[in-house]
Amino acid sequence: MTTKTTRRSLLRSTGLLTAAAGIVGAVAACAPRDGGDASSDAGGAAATQAEGDGAISAAISYELGTNGYDPMTTSAALTVAVNWHTLEGLTELHPVTRKVYAALASDIPSSDGTSVDVALRDGATFHDGSAVTPEDVVFSFERVLDPDNASLYASFIDFIEKVEKKDDTTVTFTLAHPVAILAERLSVVKIVPKAAVEKDPKAFDAKPVGSGPYSMTDNGAASKKVGFERFEKYNGPQPAKAAKMTWQIIPDASTRTNAMQSKTAQAIDSVPYLSIDQLKGSATVESPLGFGLLFAMFNNSEDNPFHDLKNRQAFLYAVDMEKVIEDGLSGQAEAATCFVQKDHPDYKQASTVYSLDLDKAKSLFQETGLTSFRLMATDHDWVKQCTPIIQQSLEAAGVKVEFTEKQSADVYNTIDGKPGAYDVVIAPGDPSVFGNDPDLLMRWWYFADTWTDTRMHWKGSDGYTEVTGLLKEAMSETDADKQKTLWQQTFDAISEDVPLYPLFHRNAPSAWDPSTLVGFEPTSLTGLSFVGVGSTQ
Repeated sequence: MTTKTTRRSLLRSTGLLTAAAGIVGAVAACAPRDGGDASSDAGGAAATQAEGDGAISAAISYELGTNGYDPMTTSAALTVAVNWHTLEGLTELHPVTRKVYAALASDIPSSDGTSVDVALRDGATFHDGSAVTPEDVVFSFERVLDPDNASLYASFIDFIEKVEKKDDTTVTFTLAHPVAILAERLSVVKIVPKAAVEKDPKAFDAKPVGSGPYSMTDNGAASKKVGFERFEKYNGPQPAKAAKMTWQIIPDASTRTNAMQSKTAQAIDSVPYLSIDQLKGSATVESPLGFGLLFAMFNNSEDNPFHDLKNRQAFLYAVDMEKVIEDGLSGQAEAATCFVQKDHPDYKQASTVYSLDLDKAKSLFQETGLTSFRLMATDHDWVKQCTPIIQQSLEAAGVKVEFTEKQSADVYNTIDGKPGAYDVVIAPGDPSVFGNDPDLLMRWWYFADTWTDTRMHWKGSDGYTEVTGLLKEAMSETDADKQKTLWQQTFDAISEDVPLYPLFHRNAPSAWDPSTLVGFEPTSLTGLSFVGVGSTQ
C-alpha cells in the first residue's frame, strides 16, 4: 500500500542534508529538457577498440563516507561516484554530458500533467538475479519520501504526492503540480530491491545490490580499493565496456600523482593544480570548469555581527579574489558573478557582483563597528592554499581575523545547532553530482532546514521568505523561459542577501592514459566516470 507523504512532512525530512556537506565536484553542462540521446557511447567515443575482457584501474581522491553506499542516504563523493556505475534510477544524467536518458524506465517520462505513468525497461534485473518490479520502484521512492528516514533527496522530489503500482510493468506518479524537469529530477532516486534492503539494511548499505552495468566486489572499507565486475545480465543503455574495475582510494595528492606517473592507475581525479604541467608529460590532463565552489557561510543569528547585511557585504568586498585564484589555485577557477558559473545554461550576471573594493569594505566595517571575528575553514588541500590569502585580504580591510582550520566533518560537528560557535565558515560544496538544474542547486543550501536553520540561522528572515517563495514558484512553472527568469530572479535575491555565497567556481582537473582507456572523458564532477569506457589492458 502506498503511503501519501505531504509537502509539509517532506520539508521536515530534509535534515540529513548535513551528511552531504563535504561533497565536492561539479558539472559543466545542464541536462537538456528534451532528454537527448543516450546511446552506449554517450559522453565519449565508442569503446570499440577496447578488449571486452579489459580491466580499468583508477585512483580516487576522496575517502569513504561515514554513511555507506545506500543511495537513500549516501552523500560522500566516492560513494556517489561508485553508485553511478552500480545503481540506476528510472532516469539517469550522464556524468559527463549531463544529458538525461531513460535507464530503468523504458522511455523518458512525460513532464505534462499531474499523473505520470512510467513503464519499466523490459527484462531489467538486479545483481542478485531478481527482476526489477514496480513494487521495487514504489519502495525506493517511498523510503526516500518517508520523513522518518530523513533522506537528503526528499527535498528534491517534494512535488511527488504518491507513487503506485499501476500494473506488472508500470508505476504511476501523482504530482502536486506539473514539473517541467521531471525526467531530470527522477534520477536522484536509485531503484533498489525491496527484499534485499528489508532483509539486511546494514549489509545493503555496505554493498548495495543494484541493476547497473557493474556490481561491486569490494567496498574498500578494509582494502582501500573498490572493486567492480561487469554485470553480465545488464540489458540497459550503458553496458560495461570492461570486465573489471579497481579504484584505489588515495587521498594524498602526491601519492595519487605518483600512481598516475608509474602507470599503476590509468586515471586519477583531483590532480593537484601545481602538478598539472608535470603530469602532462606522461598523461592527458584536462580541467573542465563546473559548478563546484568555495563558499563563505555567515552566521545570521540575531546576536551575531553578521546578522547585519553590511558586514556580510564588507567581507565579500574585502576578498581579493583574483589573487586567491591566481596565487592559490594557479588560475584554475572563476570568480563568482552569479550563484552558478558563467557557462551554466541558466547563468545571468547577478544584480550584485562582489569584487575587490577595499575602500567600500573598510567603510562598511567602520559603519557597523566590527573590528574582529572568527573565521573557520575546512582543511581540504586546495582550500588551504586559499585561506591565507583570504585572511590577509580581510585584515587589509581593518579587521582582525581569528582563524581556525578543521576537517570537514569536524567543522559541521562544531557548528551544527550551536549559534554561538562561529561567525564565518569557508568550505567547498557541490550538489551538482545529483543534478544541474538551478532549483536543485539552490535548494541544497537555501531551502532545507539543515543549512537555513541549523547552520546559517537564516530561516524566517525576509531574505529566506523571498528565496524560498521564488523557488516554489519556479518549480511549479511549466514554461521553460518563465522558469528560467524566475531562477535568475532568485540568483539576484541571493546575491543581495548573501547568507551563504560562492567565492569562486573551480576547475576539476583529471588525468588519464589515452593509450589504454578508450572513450574516456573528464567530468567536472568530483570523482571519475567510466560509463561507456573500455580498456585495452
